[in-house]
Amino acid sequence: MRSLTDALHPARRWILILALIELSVLVAVFHIAVWLRFLGDEAVRDLAFGEVGPRALLFAMVHVLAMTAMGMYISQSREGLRGHVVRAAVAFMAGGLVLVALQYLMPVSPIGRGVMFLAMLLGFVSIVLTRLLALRSVGVEAVRRRVLVLGAGHKAELINTRLRRLSDRRTFQIVGFVPMPGDADAIEPAMRLDPEAGLLANLCDLDVDEIVIAVDERRGILPMDELIQARLRGIAITELGSFFEHESGKVKMNVVSPSWLVFSSGFNAGAFRSTSKRAFDIAAAGLLLVLAAPLMALTALLIWVESGFRGSIIYRQERVGQGGVHFRVLKFRSMREDAEKDGVARWAQTDDDRITRVGRVIRKLRIDELPQVLNVLRGAMSFVGPRPERPSFVDQLTREIPYYALRHTVKPGITGWAQLRYAYGASVKDAEEKLKYDLYYVKNHSLMFDLLVLLQTFEVVIFGKGAR
Repeated sequence: MRSLTDALHPARRWILILALIELSVLVAVFHIAVWLRFLGDEAVRDLAFGEVGPRALLFAMVHVLAMTAMGMYISQSREGLRGHVVRAAVAFMAGGLVLVALQYLMPVSPIGRGVMFLAMLLGFVSIVLTRLLALRSVGVEAVRRRVLVLGAGHKAELINTRLRRLSDRRTFQIVGFVPMPGDADAIEPAMRLDPEAGLLANLCDLDVDEIVIAVDERRGILPMDELIQARLRGIAITELGSFFEHESGKVKMNVVSPSWLVFSSGFNAGAFRSTSKRAFDIAAAGLLLVLAAPLMALTALLIWVESGFRGSIIYRQERVGQGGVHFRVLKFRSMREDAEKDGVARWAQTDDDRITRVGRVIRKLRIDELPQVLNVLRGAMSFVGPRPERPSFVDQLTREIPYYALRHTVKPGITGWAQLRYAYGASVKDAEEKLKYDLYYVKNHSLMFDLLVLLQTFEVVIFGKGAR
């Protein structure tokens, strides 16, 4: 008889092994924290703390469950180490709150604040290091989902043409394409499966985790009975548009239809999400304002000195916010006072000669964006969201790019998913490409996503990527 781990798919088997390893690591970390707290004095430990083993196991189990809730034990993640760091941080905060609640609400022996703090700090560092080692040591094939594509025509071929690099296929591997009636002959014969064998037989033979629906003509030809049976067996069924969205981090406008935008999951803007996002914005903007106050004062002084002790320090410019409402964005002035003396709005360019010497530095370090925390505190902006654009650009882009207005269903942000994933936009074509990332954010925004964007923004600021 095969063991449980042998019976599992390689990706799921590795996830189970990883969970067991991290459970063991956290148990060990708790023992280390107790030793550090009492400096190895077992007599004092037994008198003040008591038995360590059961508490260590409780600590480890609560945090592994918290990491499970945070999505740290799935094989589909494309976030890399950054995503693991963010999710681990939130999981440890949640796990700590659960342990505190258990001690007050249930007859559980208290762990103690000193041991709790040390165990959580050491546990977080240990989990991050464990994930780093796992990402570097485990073979890619062991954790990738096995995907069968239903269809072998032009739509199915988009997977090969748009996701052809190894980095694009980090989380999945295509095991074959099943030709369907009405499909064009677009897939090479070596990758085509025999449709006569039956969908369920192909799923079992190839150990499939996910089916992607990519038929050229789908009316009345999909094998619904077999798809339902596959779904009941735990195999994911995914539309081509959703598959591209998940794997590329953007919405492929030439693949999705208006009905997909209406009926697909996401685009949630409920009261809880709005309230939690606003609370996050106020906390993050307030903290940044306090921490950056000396830097902001120094920047204001340098701008004033460079301009000969005259002229404006803060630049106010009309932008389009949530719901199409106009507001004035605040930024440190980085261009000459006469940068647009003719009144014509222009895209910012690389090595723009309108930028001052101080402006070139603060743009590169993103310091010019700091006054926007006041826009966030006032409620016109969010900390994370699509970049706010000028009304003249918005009017032009709305006419030329389908669905452009959808980016205004959320508040614009100081930083955002599109700003991280795509270079500074300086044309209609750039704006169209950035819209794909903006719509992905609008559709999938969450507190976890916002934290991930902030973490990557720190990297951009430190290394000066993408600034103009």
